[in-house]
Parts: sequence; structure tokens; C-alpha cells
Amino acid sequence: MSTIASLSRSWSSRVPAKRRDPRCAEPIDVREKRYGYFPKMFVHRGHRYEVYAVERCWTVSRRGRRDRIERHCFRVRCLEGTFELYQDVRHNTWHLQRQVD
Repeated sequence: MSTIASLSRSWSSRVPAKRRDPRCAEPIDVREKRYGYFPKMFVHRGHRYEVYAVERCWTVSRRGRRDRIERHCFRVRCLEGTFELYQDVRHNTWHLQRQVD
């Protein structure tokens, strides 16, 4: 077995399918922002989540079929766990990508 094939196979087995497929994201309602940018409180499936720490933020830019897609991504910590959220800049919508822990 080649090294590249084994690396590829081991990577895909370690990364959960939800993490690999960006279409799994669920819409959320960000009710409050801190400094007009960072999520402070959001609602997902009727449950309210208070963000007490933003661990990381980054921007994703890439070419789509028609035009550029940009996202502002955030890893946030709440009492219920750590979540990865993103804002679709083009549509001004917020999504829960995954729960980290």
C-alpha cells in the first residue's frame, strides 16, 4: 500500500462525516452579538445558548459556481459545550456547523 493511500484512508476514517460535509449545517438565530460581530447568544431548535467565550474565529473564502462564497466562522464555548458556528456573509444567515464536544 502506498504511503499516500494509507494517509488518505486514515484521514478519512478519523474525520467524522459531519465535519467533512458542509451541507450538514443547521440554521440558527443569533439574537445577540458582542461588539457587533461575535455571537453572544443564539437559539437552536428552540434552546437558548449563551456564549461565554469565543475560542477562535476565521474567514473562509473560495470560488463557487457563480460567485465568491465568504463565511465568518467561530468556535464558541457555552455551558452546553463547544460549537462551531458560521455566518454566510452573502445571505446574512447563521448556521451551526457542528458540536465539538
